[in-house]
Amino acid sequence: MTYPNFNEEKKLWKQGYKFVVGLDEAGRGPLAGPVVAAAVFIKINIKNQIPKINDSKKLSEKQREFFYEKLTNNPQIQWGIGTVSEKVIDKINILEATKLAMHKAIKDLSSKIQSFEFLKTGNVFLILDGNFKIKSKIPQKPIIKADEKVFSCTVAGIIAKVTRDGIMRELHKKYPRYGFNNHKGYGTFLHIENLKNFGACKIHRKTFKPIKTIAKI
Repeated sequence: MTYPNFNEEKKLWKQGYKFVVGLDEAGRGPLAGPVVAAAVFIKINIKNQIPKINDSKKLSEKQREFFYEKLTNNPQIQWGIGTVSEKVIDKINILEATKLAMHKAIKDLSSKIQSFEFLKTGNVFLILDGNFKIKSKIPQKPIIKADEKVFSCTVAGIIAKVTRDGIMRELHKKYPRYGFNNHKGYGTFLHIENLKNFGACKIHRKTFKPIKTIAKI
């Protein structure tokens, strides 16, 4: 099995970029809840400090939470979170909501770094997981499956996923009959059955086809 590496970050560091920021999201596919993005800046190559890290989708929930604690408490890692609600997703579509969440994550990261250098031209470069770009003056490179290849994007994916899972567990307390604590809003058999029985609630994405057809909105 191959693991994410620092090849992309090293190339950009050599080109003079001080802040190489990896971006990834969690929650594009679910039928309910927000989409969450994380922006991650790693100061140095820390791969040997955290061995066998992998794409969040290839990790168990327990593994993700273990790595989340390691990553978010590592002094060499700075990170920001951006969240966009299901209401906004319904208004602007999931792709645009994902881009907006990434913008918010970059803004949050910038506030934590508290450095004017972060926003100076030529100091920052973005690596996005996916095949799209965001509207920004900051140079960027989208990479398909970057969460499997690029270390900072892998870290961003884990942070985004664990953050979103926590949000869905909290929402489960408000809407307990849907089982959000188990499926996190994804279209599992249990979720679909509960939609058929109870209809949609406030945090369901009303523009998503399964919600429109199953819940008869």
